[in-house]
Amino acid sequence: MELPAVNLKMIILVHWLLTTWGCLLFGGPYAWANFTILALGVWAVAQRDSIDAISMFLGGLVATILLDIIHIGIFYPRGGLTDTARFGAGMAILSLLLKPFSCCLVYQMYRERGGEFLLHAGFVGPSQEHSAYQTIDSPEAPADFYSGPEGKGYTPQGC
Repeated sequence: MELPAVNLKMIILVHWLLTTWGCLLFGGPYAWANFTILALGVWAVAQRDSIDAISMFLGGLVATILLDIIHIGIFYPRGGLTDTARFGAGMAILSLLLKPFSCCLVYQMYRERGGEFLLHAGFVGPSQEHSAYQTIDSPEAPADFYSGPEGKGYTPQGC
């Protein structure tokens, strides 16, 4: 399945707008968590070639999914919501529902920048990856540097 090519700026703009509206009802930690992650997104836009910036933004989006679930679950008012509060709650929930899709899009951008998948299926066993670098150790047993030709069946003529 091919994901659509979406600009990182659009992802940040949509989540900024939804977070701003979500702050009509949820403030404090909800706002701090989401706006901090959006700041990491701005960093990822500013440094287009940085794998660190996009990976931190991706990790932050994943973390805020869990944080938003907890925050909305704890601080959602039981009753007596005004229209503005209902709108703010709806936008916070919509932002939460869009975050997994945004994570998929940001992950695609992470791979385009040269990032690798961090969780390997065989993470317990030895790695099967081959890098572009070669080790200086050879698979053969090292030759004994101090053994001269005498040790190899050669006897010197002058002795």
